[in-house]
Amino acid sequence: MLNQRMQQRLIQKLSPQQVLVMKLLQEPVLSLEQRIKQEIEENPALEETSQEEEEEEKDFQSEEPVSESPETGEDDLSENADEHEEPETPSEDEFSYEDYLQDDEIPEYRLTAQNKSPDEEIREIPIASGTSFQEYLQNQVGLYDLNETQATIAYTIIGNLDDSGYLQRDVRSIANDLAFNQNINAEPEEVEEVLKVVQDFDPAGIAARNLQECLLLQLNRITEPTRSVELSIMIIKDYFQEFSKKHYDKILIRTHISEQDLKEAIEEIQKLNPKPGTSISEVSRENNYVVPDFIIISHDGDLELTLNSRNMPELSINRQYIEMLREYSTPGKKSTSAEKEAANFIKQKLDAAKGFIDAIKQRQDTLYTTMKTIMDYQRSYFLSGDETKLRPMILKDIATRINMDISTVSRVANSKYVQTPFGTFLLKSFFSESMQNVNGEEISTREIKKILKDCIESEDKSDPLTDDQLVEVLKEKGYNIARRTIAKYREQLSIPVARLRKEL
Repeated sequence: MLNQRMQQRLIQKLSPQQVLVMKLLQEPVLSLEQRIKQEIEENPALEETSQEEEEEEKDFQSEEPVSESPETGEDDLSENADEHEEPETPSEDEFSYEDYLQDDEIPEYRLTAQNKSPDEEIREIPIASGTSFQEYLQNQVGLYDLNETQATIAYTIIGNLDDSGYLQRDVRSIANDLAFNQNINAEPEEVEEVLKVVQDFDPAGIAARNLQECLLLQLNRITEPTRSVELSIMIIKDYFQEFSKKHYDKILIRTHISEQDLKEAIEEIQKLNPKPGTSISEVSRENNYVVPDFIIISHDGDLELTLNSRNMPELSINRQYIEMLREYSTPGKKSTSAEKEAANFIKQKLDAAKGFIDAIKQRQDTLYTTMKTIMDYQRSYFLSGDETKLRPMILKDIATRINMDISTVSRVANSKYVQTPFGTFLLKSFFSESMQNVNGEEISTREIKKILKDCIESEDKSDPLTDDQLVEVLKEKGYNIARRTIAKYREQLSIPVARLRKEL
């Protein structure tokens, strides 16, 4: 049975302006540059301002009257409106161009983050567009004497290679694909023959089906094989399992070679590339450099923080749109429905432009305040670069100091990089939980990882330290840590187990 009833609920909703600020806050500097360009293209009321235009804009604004009620954003046009104005006109249609002039007195939004002088030379780094992995291999198909069917098979094989250059599918599956998709009836043996041709392409080791085959393809490509190369081929071909698990004693017993010969063979194998596909796009990868969002400079014990806003344009509201809004807002003027519609459109674009500039300002303020607090919190580290001086720090520690929500700090730390005198680091890497040493002092987990890494780097590689031995070493240094914690930190540092760290 249907019935009506009253219900009172308390809900919290974010305004569109708050949503915009949060989205801009989590954008790194490169993404923000693209976001600003996109906004300029989509909103004609928003424009990029040059240094000369900024001076003209300030002179223009000084000649305009100042709104008497800047806090509310209302204008006295409603009091001077035509008495014959249609009564159905809503009050929100009454607006003033002065609202936007008042908020646009300072068109630049960098505030304390400005780190570019007007006379500074702007230099842009050109980015080379390298050849893709598949294109590089496809260009080599024409260098071999292949008929049309074989060329199609070769292109299909190349299309099935992964980013590392390995063929993850068997020849029978490729033959089935050719039959269904290309209407080519090729036997697996024919696909195998074309695969051998593709494996002769550059770089060496391409189109292998596993690591063992990849290494053998590279070793067999050596034109003048030495004894160490011949031993390497024998080890990879006949004792690959023992080699991959570093059971060198078994290899010495079964091959009857000296330890020196085995060491030279291993050195020869270590020269090979286990992922030949990655070597093709080296130029493209080198150009994917990291652009820091924050820059910290040390001057005689003082730290200076700036935001990297070098390539971001200055934003301002389009003066032509303000002029048009002023024409439509002339006191005593009776507007037609078309003029009202045009005025509403202009007002929407001006509001969007004003809101975007305000969101950029708020983003820069929040970024600077948050990073400044992090820099002060980790002052000892940023002055010395010693990771053992990193204090335990979680998001709540910073959020409490800047009186903001934890999610806000998380958005700032996400995907942001900071350039320091000791390198460029991901901001969130400075956040770590705390542990206690034997003296009861709070220490950062980053400090423990640094000490663990130093212990492993200084170990005897012929007899590397096991996790149990690492527990004892750290305990002697004053860190009482469980074995499973050592294993977890070792995996986070991408350090293999002791058996795989063994060297001759």
